[in-house]
Amino acid sequence: MKKEEKASISIIKIICVAIILILISGIGVMAVNTKLDDVKITLQNGYEMTVLTSKKKVSEILEENNIILEENQKTIPDIESEISEGQNIRITDKSYNEVQIAKISEEGIETSLEQLLQNYAPITEKIVVQQETIPYETITKNTTTSTENTKNKVLQEGQDGIKEVTYKIKYQNEVEIERTVLSETVIKEPVQKIVQVQKIATSRSIAMPRTSASVEGGQTYKITAYCPCSKCCGKTTGRTASGTTATAGRTVAASSKFAFGTKLNIGGHIYTVEDRGGAINGNKIDIFVNSHAEALQWGVRYLPVSVVE
Repeated sequence: MKKEEKASISIIKIICVAIILILISGIGVMAVNTKLDDVKITLQNGYEMTVLTSKKKVSEILEENNIILEENQKTIPDIESEISEGQNIRITDKSYNEVQIAKISEEGIETSLEQLLQNYAPITEKIVVQQETIPYETITKNTTTSTENTKNKVLQEGQDGIKEVTYKIKYQNEVEIERTVLSETVIKEPVQKIVQVQKIATSRSIAMPRTSASVEGGQTYKITAYCPCSKCCGKTTGRTASGTTATAGRTVAASSKFAFGTKLNIGGHIYTVEDRGGAINGNKIDIFVNSHAEALQWGVRYLPVSVVE
């Protein structure tokens, strides 16, 4: 029995050795089929390391060696590039500018050492605070429906504003290469220029009374505009004194001499008296519009008014 056991053990040893030899030969074949390249990686601090890799893409080589780029870092060549045998990977700051030097022997370009050093000049940053002008806007108010016999009257002169802007500026060789706005502070608000377009008064219109115009005769009334905001009405409900909902193109506020529901022809458009106002009396009528901007744009106009029977 002992001889048989020894024979079995010998057979097992032979089988194990054969399996190990097969595995070693397989690994050798794989190593022969997989081409490995030496790649030198230079970190931003100047440390150099040489790695053995079968990868070709820069990002894959860095990942394989557990190298993670910081937000302000980049690689040369680019992270998505593929490298060939003999090429190096360099990790540097994003502000670094790589300069490619022409081959003097091929191009016949004579480049001095001073010119080459200028291309590698460091980039400096400065924080600069400047005061800049804010241009004013011009607003035109048209008080007439006609484009003929009109003139412009400046109701308010415009003034430029001033703002203080903080920039981060990058320089290379004392030349500005990048400018970034960090903050803006308005020191002085601009003042709008307001221009009113008016109809040139004729001798007939000057002689026409405006304070006691007769509605029945189709005489001229002073026409202004209002909207449903608190500045115009003191409320924002949009309800009129007659209980209706104010509607642009229909509702007007007039004095008590006109009953609610009276139809008025104002400058060729038919409106309905549905509202009152503390400042609406005599020969003044207020036309309802949708917004305060429209009310300001309307301004003051003098239009013929007559009752529609």
